[in-house]
Amino acid sequence: MSSDPVSATLVSPANLPDYGRRLLPLWALDPAIAYLNHGGYGATPHEVLAEQQRWRLELERGPTRFMLRVLPEALRASAGELARFLGADPADLVFVENATQGMNAVLRSLELAPGDELLTTTHVYNAVRNTMRHLAERFGAKLIEAPLPYPLRDPQEAIDALAGHINARTKLLAIDLITSPTALILPVAALAAKARAVGARVLVDAAHAPGQIELDLPALGADYVTGNAHKWLFAPKGTAFLWVRRDRQAGLHPTTISHGLGQGFTAEFDWVGTRDYSGWLAVGAALAFYRRMGGSAIRAHIHALANEAATLLSARLGGELGQPPGMRGAMATMRLDRFEGQDRAAALALNDRLWREHGVEVPIIPFGGCLWVRISAQIYNDLGDYRRLADALQALRPN
Repeated sequence: MSSDPVSATLVSPANLPDYGRRLLPLWALDPAIAYLNHGGYGATPHEVLAEQQRWRLELERGPTRFMLRVLPEALRASAGELARFLGADPADLVFVENATQGMNAVLRSLELAPGDELLTTTHVYNAVRNTMRHLAERFGAKLIEAPLPYPLRDPQEAIDALAGHINARTKLLAIDLITSPTALILPVAALAAKARAVGARVLVDAAHAPGQIELDLPALGADYVTGNAHKWLFAPKGTAFLWVRRDRQAGLHPTTISHGLGQGFTAEFDWVGTRDYSGWLAVGAALAFYRRMGGSAIRAHIHALANEAATLLSARLGGELGQPPGMRGAMATMRLDRFEGQDRAAALALNDRLWREHGVEVPIIPFGGCLWVRISAQIYNDLGDYRRLADALQALRPN
């Protein structure tokens, strides 16, 4: 099933926008900066922010009526639109503030016993690692981080690396669809099938997936999937979702227990107390922007741009790339050879110099005893941004 049927019918190559830095005025991004970290926090277009503000003003015109009468129906309608975009039933999808919160909701609803194993990989997002470590320590369970080779050459390497750790003690497999530090698209469906075969549940961290790659939630074969809409789908910050297979919804609770306890999956998550719901309600505007900019054409363009940029950087600096093109979406990594330091302090120092001295915003990530640069590609970027990065890295690299 296509995750974006609407854009396929409304957008043709003849009326696609001309991608590149000429689109920057659609965002509030500083035009003086080559912004190569869309994968970090996303970037929300002006028109989506305007829709968010419209909902804020609607709330403030009548806060009580809005919260009690307008919000419940509007929130379900917004969640339904996002669910259908992702190939899911609206009754199985709720909003959360970020993928970390979605992961916590699932993990902290598990019933664990001593000897149970929680399985993930060495590429896991650190906030999720900490949550799993906390639970393992609390219940006497065991956290297993299966080592994944890096760079990774093909999906089978990931399957082989994890398969030996999946056994009858595996309570849950928590797996990234696209790894955050290393930008790898992992073979989640194949891994989920292996985990289910031994009775383990599968939790997919799809923080980077919606909008970056085609995504059909049920087709992943997982019990739970959480992901961000504020990254590659252009929604306001703090807009994410949690999808749960129908037979796994009982006993699952949000991280904040509120008035909806015992009233069903959507009731519990839709109301967790007074908060700013405007970002969630602006999802329709974000999806409309995404479709108007090309939908599936966006995904094809940013994948091609990331590949071209990765090739350029490797040719200029000689660094090894972290993933083959087939396991890459709109992000890529390259090892930084001959740079001083390998820890977080060295990474932050280099990131700061790139921004301060060269006007480039890009994350430097310590992983596996090396520093890596992780680039993102978005429709407001062009190849000149990556040439600028290459120039900056060459200037900053010790002789």
